Amino acid sequence: MKLDAHLGVDVVAHEADDTVDVLLHLEAPTAHTVDRAPSTLQVVLDRSGSMAGRPLDGAKRALVALVERLEPTDNLGLVVFDDTAEVVVPAGPLTDKAGVLDRIRAVRPGGTTDLSAGYVRALREVKRVFAEPWDVLFPDGDDPQATTGRAGATVLIISDGHVNAGLRDVDRFADLARAAYADRVTTTTLGYGEGYDETLLSALARGGSGNHVFAADPDAAGAAIAQEVDGLLEKVALAASLTVRFAPEVAMLRLFNDLPAQQVGDGAVMVELGDLWSGEARKLLLRLHVPAMPALGLAQVASLDLQWVELPGLVEHTVSLPISVNVVPGDEAAQRVPDPTVRSEVLFQEAQEAKRKASEAFERGDLDVGRTYLGETELLLDGAAGLLDGAGKAELDAERADVRRMQQLSTEAPPTHVSKLTRASYHQQNRKRGRRRESDGGQ
Repeated sequence: MKLDAHLGVDVVAHEADDTVDVLLHLEAPTAHTVDRAPSTLQVVLDRSGSMAGRPLDGAKRALVALVERLEPTDNLGLVVFDDTAEVVVPAGPLTDKAGVLDRIRAVRPGGTTDLSAGYVRALREVKRVFAEPWDVLFPDGDDPQATTGRAGATVLIISDGHVNAGLRDVDRFADLARAAYADRVTTTTLGYGEGYDETLLSALARGGSGNHVFAADPDAAGAAIAQEVDGLLEKVALAASLTVRFAPEVAMLRLFNDLPAQQVGDGAVMVELGDLWSGEARKLLLRLHVPAMPALGLAQVASLDLQWVELPGLVEHTVSLPISVNVVPGDEAAQRVPDPTVRSEVLFQEAQEAKRKASEAFERGDLDVGRTYLGETELLLDGAAGLLDGAGKAELDAERADVRRMQQLSTEAPPTHVSKLTRASYHQQNRKRGRRRESDGGQ
């Protein structure tokens, strides 16, 4: 795994408080072998009454395509839910694909929406698979890992509605996802159509360090599910985390990326990054408070430890990187020129925050406020693009074009549609910043 850092300013004034923005670039290794660890995918499918017809039929077609891409050694499970949960495909190796396909095709719509019943039942299925040894797959004892649990799993939730039965509290759902992720179970959510609760599904994805995707129709849902399977099959790193350790008196003022983070000791914060696929790139942006430095010269203000578990060998790795600034006299520091790439990223992430506020406004039906925040998003992106050229500017131009389309849709489409589109875009460009652009199911 590659890790490098760019500072907004690499010099600070002697005996003066300052702030330093740090832009981190991560790049996962590229898989050079066709061998991969068996994957575990647990699908949680909403079959409530609102899914009847094209939505459920489209989801089933996507799941059929998913099964056909997996290997017999991969683990797959399917739980469906309405007012209750039902295990349609018990989680386990895909040794009988034809039987699994028949069970998927036989799913029929039901009643109300109790997502908690489906999610908890799915987590129980994953836990059961984790506890089973691999003797059935490696009868000669050539077991590359003790249990499937060590390789982790992904829970994919597909839902089109607001929860109207069972657990409804967003924070409790997020806590469930966080607890599952602590056991290497990633939670990804696919919001289908325009009736689902984007706040809830987004919170589940954040807590579970997974993705949150919006699909407006069956075709978009199929493409989104295929994208998730791509990531699952190309996964090379599990449970990546970044621990930032600060020098005395230095503090993190802000983590611009909306990622799970917690203090893990005095002057140390750990940020959860989730799993990474082959060759995947990510960007993180931090803002540090640097106190008045009493001595001139190079001073280390923080150190970074990037940790992950490599697949398929399940080897734990750590990469460390010091963060230092040069303390210079005040008149010299006054002549410094901020790094344009870092400054552009700051403006980009401030634009994402405005986009998130736009989504929340559209979700509550406040169109004027939502459009105002989208206008603010565009202005910030204009400023970010003006600082760059080449590939960096091209990426920002694509984001600006997306935001302009969102602004146009805000005058044509229902606010529920725009809310979901902007929320999914925020997730991609803030929480998973740097990951290759996914197909936009909401356009």
